[in-house]
Amino acid sequence: MADPENTLVLETTKGRVEIAMRPDLAPGHVARIKELAREGFYDGVVFHRVIDGFMAQTGDPTGTGMGGSGKKLPAEFNAGRHTRGTASMARAQHPDSADSQFFIMFGDGAFLNGKYTVIGQVVSGMENVDKIKRGEPPANPDKIIKATAP
Repeated sequence: MADPENTLVLETTKGRVEIAMRPDLAPGHVARIKELAREGFYDGVVFHRVIDGFMAQTGDPTGTGMGGSGKKLPAEFNAGRHTRGTASMARAQHPDSADSQFFIMFGDGAFLNGKYTVIGQVVSGMENVDKIKRGEPPANPDKIIKATAP
């Protein structure tokens, strides 16, 4: 069972997804994700970049992959591994450019290890992540209906 104080719940158009967040690995990023979820920032946001066998990315209120909350976070690269169900922060080329966007891995992506900030692991609902429509962007993207965090 995930720690209720560090569980991000995503009610998506494909079903519920629970992510056990890892403040031990990325305290600043986890705190920011929880803050944004409590503010309703993620509610209605689409999965704008979904690559089969790789990952599903969300967290951009514009749906273009270029938007965010406006607060860049210093990198917290850590020992977390990019395996199936890993939740990790998206970023631009600069290491300290993560903001509100994150992705969930469909499979293993060891080439990302140490280069992106792992923030958690899906503990329930990975079958719903697997159902998210593919595309960059998908023609009719799935979305987060509501995100909740303690």
